[in-house]
Parts: sequence; structure tokens; C-alpha cells
Amino acid sequence: MRSNGKTVLRGDSVVSKEILIQYSDLQQEISELQERKKVLEKQFKSFLDGGTVTDMVTGGSGGIQHFKIEGFPVVAYEKARNALSRNIQKIEDKYTELLELQNEAEEYIESIGDSRMRRIIRMRFLDKMTWNQVADNIGGNNTEDSVKKAFYRFIEE
Repeated sequence: MRSNGKTVLRGDSVVSKEILIQYSDLQQEISELQERKKVLEKQFKSFLDGGTVTDMVTGGSGGIQHFKIEGFPVVAYEKARNALSRNIQKIEDKYTELLELQNEAEEYIESIGDSRMRRIIRMRFLDKMTWNQVADNIGGNNTEDSVKKAFYRFIEE
């Protein structure tokens, strides 16, 4: 593992401190994508459950007769199905990309040789603790500033 300032190079993958900082946002975005996919699937299911559509038209006898027409909206169904399929694929592609970033960040954290630093980073970014909470959990004479400075020194090395 070697560092060039903001990024830490590990083999052929690059993990930047921005990825660590964005870790909780990655988790949130993954959850949002899962929810979004559920909503789209639910909307499509309700469209299918609606089944046939009914309409009234006027015609015959000089336009005074009313006719009820009922049928399945095949064209609308195909459009909705295609749109849903494209949207779900986009969501799944983004979901996979985010999971890879999340895994990369977790692998990076686990590869850190210094146990104290690994604990600091795990608590701060994976467990979403504040710097003060991290300092309390690390124990000793650690303060919010000391664990934060240790992290930034580590990243800059």
C-alpha cells in the first residue's frame, strides 16, 4: 500500500479519503435505490392489476348513442413495461456500482495494518460515530481532536 497524498493505492485499486467520507452516503443511496425499485415495481403491478380499462364513446344514430368500450391497453402496457425495465436496469447498475465502492472502502479499512487507526476509521465511517464518540470508544486520553488529527495524518502519509 502506498500513498500519494489524498489517495491510498492498494494494488490496482484506489481508495480516497473522499470514498471513506462518502461511505455513509453510499449506504443511504443504496437503501434509496432499493426503495425506488420497489416503488417502480409496485406502480407497475398496480397498472397490471387494474386490468381492463373502460371508456364511453358517442356515435351512431346521429351521434346520440353512447357505447361502453372495454379492453386491455396493450400499447400503454408495453410502454410502461419497457420504461420500467429500463429504469430498473439503471437502478440495478447504479446499485452494483455503489456496492463495489462500499466493498472497496471496507476492504481498504480491513487492510490497514495499524489496529488503532483501523478502529478509528471503522467507528467513524462504518459505524457513523462522531469524532467525539470515536475518542470515547478508543479510550485512554484520546480527545475528539486527537483522533481526528491522527486520521488526517494517516491519510496524508
